[in-house]
Amino acid sequence: MTDDLVQLLRDADAVKFGEFELSHGGTSEYYVDKYLFETDPDCLRAIAEAFAERLDADAKLGGVALGGVPLAAATSVEADVPYVIARKQAKEYGTGNRIEGRLEDGEEVVVVEDIATTGQSAVDAVEALRDAGAEVNRALLVVDREEGGRELLAEHGVEMEALVTASDLLDAE
Repeated sequence: MTDDLVQLLRDADAVKFGEFELSHGGTSEYYVDKYLFETDPDCLRAIAEAFAERLDADAKLGGVALGGVPLAAATSVEADVPYVIARKQAKEYGTGNRIEGRLEDGEEVVVVEDIATTGQSAVDAVEALRDAGAEVNRALLVVDREEGGRELLAEHGVEMEALVTASDLLDAE
């Protein structure tokens, strides 16, 4: 699956090489464009299938806004499990919820995220979900940039499973 997904990401032109500024302020010699792979039906289907294979039947998904939402939605349909959306912050209008969708106290939620660099956005989602009463022990990601995300999630009691790593992407180059 890893080699196939790396090829799909490349076919979608989602892996780019050069000098790029990352959201946490650092720079990188490569960039994975989540918007290209999340809007490509072949990539999205393959990711949803791979995530669905890794889910327990009683799990609920928690998509991290923004990038984790299409992944959670596609996986929800593929696995026939519900999902919620974890916002970065509560909106100041409407219901003002940080977690959107139905969530019961004690429900098991698997966080779904696109790319982990430091892992901070996934940790923020985990904390928001736990504050809302969810039990969160796992996170499924498309790409682990291998820059501390796995370790940060582990510090918060969350096991991270990535479909591909930076090493996979760079080895294919």
